[in-house]
Amino acid sequence: MKKEIKSVFEGELDAKGFRFGIVCSRFNEFFVSKLLDGAIDTITRHGGKADDISVAWVPGSAELPLAAATLASAKKHDALIALGVVIQGATPHASHIATEVGRSLGKISLDSGMPVINGLVTANNIEQAIERSGTKAGNRGAAAALAAIEMANLLKTL
Repeated sequence: MKKEIKSVFEGELDAKGFRFGIVCSRFNEFFVSKLLDGAIDTITRHGGKADDISVAWVPGSAELPLAAATLASAKKHDALIALGVVIQGATPHASHIATEVGRSLGKISLDSGMPVINGLVTANNIEQAIERSGTKAGNRGAAAALAAIEMANLLKTL
């Protein structure tokens, strides 16, 4: 016999009235600009206003967490999105960056109580970066924006 669950909380996909901060890496900007376009398109298609979106550019993906932490501490946004593209080269440098960025963004989110969505694309090659920046594998920026919208709504409900 199943017991009735009294409270179930879920975020909606309605961006109306929420403010979003997006931090973008200038390194691999060709790809990151496509991720940014996808994020902005997703937010506005879900009722958000372009005027409620702030964008900050940083030199590379390793700098995403510091800018995100600064935006989070200002408390002017309901959710943050970090966008970057790290392509694996001949050394393990890319995996170290991706791991540290992901860990740091999660910590910022927990410490600030604000959703900080990791929209970092980690690819083994340029073809994979292209696929995840708006072609056949979708757009990671759009997916990150959906998560930001849902989490902003969920936290408002909670």
